[in-house]
Amino acid sequence: MSARAGLIARRTFLAGLGLSAAGLSLGFYRQQPPTNEPAGGGDEKTATSAPEQEAKSEGLNPNVFVHVAPDGQVTIVCHRSEMGQGIRSSLPVLIADELGADMAHVRIRQAEGDKAYGDQNTDGSNSVRGLYEDMLRAGATARQMLVAEAAERWGVRPESCEARDGAVVHAASRRSLAFGALAVAAGKRPVPPPEEVRLRPRSQLRNVGGPLPLVDGPAYVTGKAVYGADVRLPGMLTAVIARPPVVGSRLNRFDARRALAVPGVRKVLALPDPKPPYAFQPWGGVAVLADNTWAAMRGRAALGIDWSSSDNDTFDSEAFRKTLSESVGKSGKVLRKVGDADAALARAARVVEAEYHVPHLAHTSMEPPAAVAKVEGGRCEVWACTQNPQEARSEAARVAGIPEEQVRVNVTFLGGGFGRKSKADFVAEAVFLAKEAGVPVRVQWTREDDVQHDYYNTVSTQRLSAGLDAQNKVVAWRHRTAFPPIGTTFGGPGQPSAGDLQQGVLDLALAVPNVSAEGCAAEPHTRIGWLRSVYNIFQAFSIGSFVDELAHARGADPRAQWLELLGPPRKASLAELGIPKLPNYGLPLEQHPVDVGRLRHVIERVTELSRWDARKAEGRSLGLAAHRSFVSYVAAVVSVVRGPDERLHVDEVWVVADAGTVLNPDRVRAQMEGSVIFGMSLALFGGITLMKGAVQQSNFRDYRLVRIGEAPRKTHVELVRSELPPGGVGEPGVPPIAPALANALFALTGTRVRELPLMQKLKV
Repeated sequence: MSARAGLIARRTFLAGLGLSAAGLSLGFYRQQPPTNEPAGGGDEKTATSAPEQEAKSEGLNPNVFVHVAPDGQVTIVCHRSEMGQGIRSSLPVLIADELGADMAHVRIRQAEGDKAYGDQNTDGSNSVRGLYEDMLRAGATARQMLVAEAAERWGVRPESCEARDGAVVHAASRRSLAFGALAVAAGKRPVPPPEEVRLRPRSQLRNVGGPLPLVDGPAYVTGKAVYGADVRLPGMLTAVIARPPVVGSRLNRFDARRALAVPGVRKVLALPDPKPPYAFQPWGGVAVLADNTWAAMRGRAALGIDWSSSDNDTFDSEAFRKTLSESVGKSGKVLRKVGDADAALARAARVVEAEYHVPHLAHTSMEPPAAVAKVEGGRCEVWACTQNPQEARSEAARVAGIPEEQVRVNVTFLGGGFGRKSKADFVAEAVFLAKEAGVPVRVQWTREDDVQHDYYNTVSTQRLSAGLDAQNKVVAWRHRTAFPPIGTTFGGPGQPSAGDLQQGVLDLALAVPNVSAEGCAAEPHTRIGWLRSVYNIFQAFSIGSFVDELAHARGADPRAQWLELLGPPRKASLAELGIPKLPNYGLPLEQHPVDVGRLRHVIERVTELSRWDARKAEGRSLGLAAHRSFVSYVAAVVSVVRGPDERLHVDEVWVVADAGTVLNPDRVRAQMEGSVIFGMSLALFGGITLMKGAVQQSNFRDYRLVRIGEAPRKTHVELVRSELPPGGVGEPGVPPIAPALANALFALTGTRVRELPLMQKLKV
């Protein structure tokens, strides 16, 4: 059932990009150069890239995603943003495979922001799981038109023809016609309605699930990739912005003359103050526009700004933590109920209880937000490292005061996103300043801006209680959680909803007769947003840690404890879960049920792969955790050791992931490997704290990420082979890492750490 485990060592990094060490060759896409696409940079795209141009191009244009030119060139548009996850190496393959294209003659183009493509927001681990069939249908439509044209020419039935390797073939007569020879005539045929489009059997998809190269790998390693911060336009000024240190504070006064005295500084402009609810509006403040970034930064430092007071000035993270603890110490809104957990706990022979805390967390993608805008002649053009070009387009139009049709948003490469770049605030800043200054403007966020003015993953406190009967069996499970949800950024209530608790709490099937989950009150004092894995981060940390604590309290093995709590393989009903409905990440429960068998399997397989029993017998310190998120199932085992310097190190990590149908195994493995580093960074070092309403951290010196010398010596990833519908892969690898690591550290040190970052309590 499972594929052979893949192992990444640091020296195999280049090989993992699909590149040969000798020449960085990429034969799979022979026509795809070591590209700077998506480029930005003001270069005009070819006539086949924009939807309105696509319709006018000669050849076959059945939809906005695929174009077959008379010379046989197949152009496929990727409408999701490339932020290192390899989406441009995955989604287009679905179209090409269904079409029957020769991958050596496929060119990939990055879509601009345009409603014609449907939803372009690249988030929620949703690209493949949400677009799998749509992309197949886009390719199948084109194939059907080419086949119809060839069949008519030959006077045969279309069913007797096949499209493969860039040609339509009639095997019975041994005739074939290349796509290019058919493209113009096929393009004049009526586009078949969706209900008449037939997909290939899965067995005929030649590249899905196979080894596929990273199409943008050469651009990454040769420096040709153009990110948001790389775009330059003639006459452009660079802006850095002094933003309010506390949410809700306003400009009192500043000294523009001191900033203008800095060589290279050209303008100083105040931005509009945001009004509550703040949502994802720009933060306001003062912008310094200069010939270069350094001059703008020096000018900003000279402004001498005085800020007004704010209702959030008294906010203090440590005091708020006590507030959250008090909140989960009382009953909250019951969002899940099976039996009577309170009564069962009251009469239990023994109660195991623990409280867990995770602070605000920042995104800190390697590339801070950056956007360039040009506003002139009633038109606006933007270049941005955005996950959501449509939202960027809407915001640009609003700020520029022009119709969206007059706005063009070019998507550059993203140096990471993790949800931060779904917000268009930095694009709105660039458009406002370009409009006011009358020249193109690049807004550049510094690392300090990024850390101190982020939309943070929310702070959370969780209290879990388990009741044991006289036979030491778990008969009650109660989970109380308090955190300001993302909805508070939009003015919503300060209490988690069922939609928030679906992420790991409501969809955790338990073979326990009395189960409850409660959302407890927590008011916000800063802006909350999406971070890779979102609420799953702290809900997996508390649940994964508590299962380990429960095992320790009962004298059980953690793996046995997990399997006992989950019970036999089954698809859990809503009645069993004790909930009226499950949002299920926007997917139908019939296709993506809560499948206990799949969660059990990844646990059993990862413990088998890591030689759980044997290594523990050898004295190795191992920690286990598992989690369902974005309808995928992931289990992890982490091994830790103590170094000669007495510091604790992660030695090896094993990950087993069941994400249903896997389109591009190399990219999924890369996502899991990246999730290990991301999860370790959050677990060991993550922690944004506020005092007097202002963020105390400012850069990588006090908001650490895992460095190369701290990375695991080995990371093993195994993907479960499956033909079930695709699940998410970008985020599900993150949640189990923190609890597995905390459990491994407990196994090594005997110290149970119930809060992040772990470095506060342990020498790592």
